[in-house]
Amino acid sequence: MFEPVKIALGEYLQGFYNELVPTTPALKEFKKRGFSYGFVYAPSRLVDQASDMLAAWQKNDTTGKPTTPAKLPVIIIGMAKDYTPTGRDFNYQISDSVEIMLPDDAKERYFEVKTIAGDLRVQLVICTSDEATAKSIAAQLLLYVDSPVRRGFDAVYTFAKNDVRFPCQIEAPDSPASSVDTGSSNVTMLAIDFNLHCTVPLYSAPDENEPNDGKGSGPDDPSGFPLVQQVNQEDQTTVRNGRDVDVTD
Repeated sequence: MFEPVKIALGEYLQGFYNELVPTTPALKEFKKRGFSYGFVYAPSRLVDQASDMLAAWQKNDTTGKPTTPAKLPVIIIGMAKDYTPTGRDFNYQISDSVEIMLPDDAKERYFEVKTIAGDLRVQLVICTSDEATAKSIAAQLLLYVDSPVRRGFDAVYTFAKNDVRFPCQIEAPDSPASSVDTGSSNVTMLAIDFNLHCTVPLYSAPDENEPNDGKGSGPDDPSGFPLVQQVNQEDQTTVRNGRDVDVTD
C-alpha cells in the first residue's frame, strides 16, 4: 500500500542528486558514480543501526570490480515501521466510499474509493569520509526541500490499468542534520528526519459474482459497477383542482 510512496521518494531524491553541486573532491566522485550507486534503502529507521548499515554498504561492489569496496559518500534511506494518521488540521480522510470515474479510463467505468491520510517518518543518513562533504550534502538537501515547488511529490497508484497521482507532502523542511556517533574518526554521519503526509487510495470494484458493467478484462482490469441503462415511467394521474391530470404530459 505504501510501496508507491517509497518509489516516489526515490525519484524525488534523484532530482536532488541531479542538482547537487560538487563542492568537495568526494562530491565530484559521488556525482560521477551515478544515483543508483550512492543511495540505498534500509529496512527501517537508522539511528540505532547506522554503523551496521554502513558496514553492509561498504561490503557491496559498486564499480563492477569484486575487490573494490563501495565508496563514500552514501545516503542511506530508512522508513519507520510505525504509522500515524495525519492530523485533521492538515488533511482529511475519505472514510466512506464515494463513486468515481478514473480520469484517463477509456472504458468509463465507475468504481468506489476511500482515501487514507497517513504520516510516514523517513530518515536519511549521510555517510561520508570527511565532515565538509557531509555538511555540504546536508545543507544542499535542506535547501532543495525548502523550495516551495519541492515541498512534496506525487506517488503513482495503478488501478484498472490506470495511473493516478496522489500527493505526499514533506513536513518541517528546516529539520536539522544531527550528528550520529560512529565510533570512528574517519567517518562522519549526519541524520535528517522528515515526516511525509501521504494520501493513499483504496479502490473497490465489484466481485466476480456481483452485478457489474462487463467492461473488465481480468484481475488487473476489473469491471466497474453497473450503470442505469434505462428508466421507464408509467402513466400516473393526480387530482389538481378537482380534475384528473396526466403527470407524464
